[in-house]
Amino acid sequence: MSARLRSLGRQIWKYRLSYIYVAPFFLLMFVFTFVPFLSALGLSFTYYNAIESPKWVGWLNYRNLFSQDTIFMEHVLPNTFKFALLVGPGGYVLAFLLGWVIAQLPRRSRVWYALAIYMPSLTSGVAMIVIWQVLFTGDRTGYINSWLLRMGWIEQPIQFVTDKLYLLDIMIAVSIWSSMGVGFLAILAGILNVDPQLYEAGRIDGIRSRLQEIWYITLPVMKPQMLFAAIMSIVGTLKAGDIGVQITGQVNDTDPTPGYAGQLFFNHIRDYGFVRYELGYACALSVVLLLLMVLLSRLFWGLLGPKEGDA
Repeated sequence: MSARLRSLGRQIWKYRLSYIYVAPFFLLMFVFTFVPFLSALGLSFTYYNAIESPKWVGWLNYRNLFSQDTIFMEHVLPNTFKFALLVGPGGYVLAFLLGWVIAQLPRRSRVWYALAIYMPSLTSGVAMIVIWQVLFTGDRTGYINSWLLRMGWIEQPIQFVTDKLYLLDIMIAVSIWSSMGVGFLAILAGILNVDPQLYEAGRIDGIRSRLQEIWYITLPVMKPQMLFAAIMSIVGTLKAGDIGVQITGQVNDTDPTPGYAGQLFFNHIRDYGFVRYELGYACALSVVLLLLMVLLSRLFWGLLGPKEGDA
């Protein structure tokens, strides 16, 4: 054992400059990632109200989460899964389709179209207030209500953003519209970086349509970009929460959405953490959310990650 330690010490000293260069990254990652995670994991097994010392309760928070928390089981979990399944894959597929279409445009116009599609992800909060609230305003001044009244399809304006029948669907539509962020740019870059000679070789080998080019050449070549976009989509959809507050125009962003219709995982964590001050239970929710993100990320890594024999 001592010989191994001495050998390890000599290797570390030999590459000491390399370790010095990566030390700031590992230090920041430890302080801002591992320490908060370990703290949350530890507190998830306690009752902690931010005033008294944490009290050990074991698995009680996790048992209550799946057996006693009716809001979580009846509203938060179904809403989150519906939101994630529609916004995640929907935004992912839409990002690829838009990226592929833009890649076919001339270089000069391509930049402006890419910027126009990417811009909502930078100004989504402002855009929701300026555009979506005006569209879904619950009186005659709202564009959609005004159009429906003019067509004679309704007699009274619909309260879109306060009606639990419409709120989650509106949140999904707005999220897909504003989800063309870094993942979209990665996909666009991946499509543009595919070697044109591969398409020429494919046509020689019998590829006759654009769909075949996409399936047999574009997608296999840009797997790293597709994987990155998939993970960004998973993280973005599962940690979403502010969108319901922004659309409904609530003054207090910790209040639940009407009828819990737009209550997502992140809203539930904030409710228990900053309204009820049950921080141990909020940490248990955070750990479950993190595990869900990790499992989905591993799933996409298995589908899109490098395989043995890949170049």
